[in-house]
Amino acid sequence: MEGCLELIHRVPGVTPPLDALQERALIRQAQRGDRAAFEQLVRLYEGGVLRLALQVVRSEDEAKDVYQEAFLKIYRSLGRFRFESRFSTWVYRVVMNVCLDHLRRAGARREVQAPETEPGQADFFHTVPEERPELDPERALQGQEVRRRLQAALTRLSPRERLVFELKHYQGMKLRAIGELCGTSEQTAKNCLFRATRKLRMELKEIV
Repeated sequence: MEGCLELIHRVPGVTPPLDALQERALIRQAQRGDRAAFEQLVRLYEGGVLRLALQVVRSEDEAKDVYQEAFLKIYRSLGRFRFESRFSTWVYRVVMNVCLDHLRRAGARREVQAPETEPGQADFFHTVPEERPELDPERALQGQEVRRRLQAALTRLSPRERLVFELKHYQGMKLRAIGELCGTSEQTAKNCLFRATRKLRMELKEIV
């Protein structure tokens, strides 16, 4: 395990993307204990893993902790990967679970039940004011306040609500892909996003 930690710490540079057959062969090698192969897998995914962790935990130091923990879990669990899904999906699911555990440890709220539907609801970000100062300085200041309040409000969501919201609005992922990563359905991800959006609207109702 210490060797794995050293390997993750010292991974340099960027590895060019591989096609599906090359990646599969690399995974097979890493599963057989080839450290160089595992190092290459770390290089392939380290950027995406760190970006996702940073988007969720909002702290560089904490994101690095999540990054380390996620790759250690990947290292320990790699032998159980059976190629039943894309490797990228499996990797990011591990990262998401580590992020959720981190947020739970930080004392995030427990989830609430989602309502069935809210027909005709506009996207939350359609209500956020334009922030370009050359158009309206007062509006730009208001936009900065919205952003500050939004970041504070995100910390008060449940871990899963926050993660789904981050993936949708900051990572630009589709709900179907979010559901796949979470090991659930698109509709469940949609309901979770709805809960998060409703809570954030309530938090920001005075300024948007």
